[in-house]
Amino acid sequence: MPVIKATNINKTVPSATGDLRILKNINFSIEQADTVSIVGPSGSGKSTFISILAGLDLPTSGSVYMGENEITKLSEKERNYLRNEYTSFVFQSFHLLPSLTAIENVLLPLELRNHKSAKYRSEELLNLVGLENRAHHYPKHLSGGEKQRIAIARAIANEPKVLLADEPTGNLDKKTGENILNLIFDLNERLGMSIILVTHDQNAAKQCKKTVNIVDGELS
Repeated sequence: MPVIKATNINKTVPSATGDLRILKNINFSIEQADTVSIVGPSGSGKSTFISILAGLDLPTSGSVYMGENEITKLSEKERNYLRNEYTSFVFQSFHLLPSLTAIENVLLPLELRNHKSAKYRSEELLNLVGLENRAHHYPKHLSGGEKQRIAIARAIANEPKVLLADEPTGNLDKKTGENILNLIFDLNERLGMSIILVTHDQNAAKQCKKTVNIVDGELS
């Protein structure tokens, strides 16, 4: 069974010139431990699509499943619960809290979930991404690559089934970006976590087992 499956997804939003159709009859699925890249030009609907896959947004029509659960029929509270169990995001802009140290940023989602060994687990996660020696540094004292590693550690704290990485190397130089991608694919191998990678980088996309292309809201 796919960990996430989308069937006949359409998304329409109102505009000054009438309804704008962003996504058109998209079908998609990803299996456990699979890696899929989503490519396409800016404005093609990629970010809207992954927001729908994660339950952050709802389609105008169509269905999204997390495991056996059809999240498009659930309340916002129920979707939030499943989203926390199934998915986590890594963004281009890191989104670390500047007033918290590296370990505090990783610790936060664990404390929110009342994790019994939150401090130990956050130390373990920093070690997993190779930044145990930067635990007490604030984001302003970290490089771009280090910030993204912290963001990844935070993202996998809840042990998601699917990691959605939206342009995770967009703010990084080529070498640092390659290191971040290597880390993401290493986590896929070691933890069996599915990866959905949104990227403009064709070389990054080719590292995934599958690639789908979205152009003008349609998937190929």
